[in-house]
Parts: sequence; structure tokens; C-alpha cells
Amino acid sequence: MAKMNTRRKLAIATWRSPREGNIYGKIELDATNAQAYINYHRKVSGKRVTITHLIGKAIAKALKQAPTLNGRIVFGRFIPHKTVDVTFLVSLEGGSDLAKAKIIDADKKSTVQISEELQEKSIKLHRGQDQEFEKAKGVLRILPTWILRPIIWVTGFLSGGLGLKVKSLGLEPFPFGSCIITSLGMFGIDEGFAPPTPFARVPLYVLVGSIRDIPAVVNGQIVVRPYITLSATIDHRFIDGHQLTVLSSIIKNSIDNPWLLDGLEGPPADFSFS
Repeated sequence: MAKMNTRRKLAIATWRSPREGNIYGKIELDATNAQAYINYHRKVSGKRVTITHLIGKAIAKALKQAPTLNGRIVFGRFIPHKTVDVTFLVSLEGGSDLAKAKIIDADKKSTVQISEELQEKSIKLHRGQDQEFEKAKGVLRILPTWILRPIIWVTGFLSGGLGLKVKSLGLEPFPFGSCIITSLGMFGIDEGFAPPTPFARVPLYVLVGSIRDIPAVVNGQIVVRPYITLSATIDHRFIDGHQLTVLSSIIKNSIDNPWLLDGLEGPPADFSFS
């Protein structure tokens, strides 16, 4: 019998046949200004800022202005979170496993600060120095999937629903925040959709595709521009179509003019496209 890794065991123990209502959608964004913004901050800060960090910041800003998404549903009632927290998934062991890195108060942090914190957390995960993740992984490796299913549901409810800390299992209050972001671009994939993860109790999943050059109409002329696709899976209980339009508009405006995320109307005085 083939040995299953912890990621596969977790998937089998987590999902059943689809029953809940979810909204799936995507937006294609011109990344010209976003790339210029990223290159500027890389040069000034010396940090490895990426489009995923920028999108994480933009989503945090949108969640701050869309309070019905920034929370969880417990006993049929919506309860808002006190902070805007965004989780990024980190690929481990050559892509055979995944871990999470949660950024607390992401709406209050700059794109560079998000980049720095995410890098620090990723390094700890790759080195096996994240104690909570190592505890949780140890439990997953030992238990069979048929036992994992009820345990995952209970621990997910305790931590993600009630906000309790289960130290013995490596669980923290609201471990995934209000959004999970995965970068597909690092694997050269243009777009895709994330399956909802019940135990995470997260209403929003965003997949970031790779940046690709495509023909676009600019001022009546066909030119080649860099575009990126964001795909989202959203719990319909938290948001309707109208609210989703407002949310996507905030994200689009942030990518079109990323300097707004820094509290600026446009590029700083020392900015240059060269």
C-alpha cells in the first residue's frame, strides 16, 4: 500500500461531496502599474516584494471595507473579527505539502512589511521551526483518516469558530483569518479555483495566477500589456453579487493604482520606470 503524505490524508479526512453554495469568479487585471510599484519597492527596501504580497495587501484593504466578509458564522450567526487577518499558503517539500502563514492586521501593514513577515514565517516553516505547525503535522501523521475527520471538525470549530487556543494540538484562535491566498503563478499556472476548506471556516479563497503578456486595447490602440488573473471562491452566506462587485472594484483600483495602498495619490518623487 502506497504511503500517503499528510496533505493527502488531510484532504481525504476533510472533504465530502459538495453541498454548500459558493460563488466562483475571476477578474483579469492589468499589472503594468503593479509591476512598476513592486520594482520600486524592491529597489528601495531591498526586499523580495512580489505581486502576491501586493494582492494580499489589496485584499486586506477590501476586507476592511467589506465587514460582512471579515468574520465567521457560529450557530447560525455572523460574528465579525476584531482584526483583518490574511493567510498565505506556503509550499513545502517540493510542493508535496502545504503550510499556512497568517498575517495579522494585514490592512495596517505595508506591502513591504507583509513581504518581510511572510518571508520570516516561510523560513521557519521550511526549517521545521514552527512549533504549532510541527505539532499539528505530528498528529496528522499518526492518526488514520477515519479518526481525523471528526477531530478536524471539532478542532476547526473550537479554533476557527469559537476562537479557542488548543495548545496540545498546535491550534491558535482563528488560524486562517478571513482569507486564504495561494499563488499559482510560481508554478506557471495562469488561473484556477480553490476548493473551500470546511475546518478553516474562511469565507474567501483567492488564487493568484502568473503574469502573462496579452494583447490589450489602450487608448484605442492594440498593445501588449502584462495581465494577471485573480480567481476567487466565496461562501455565499457571507456576501451577495452586489457586495462582490464592490469588493472586486476595490481590489482592481488598488492594482491599477497601487500607490493608494501607501496613502499616496501617485508615484513618489524619486520614482522612475527605468
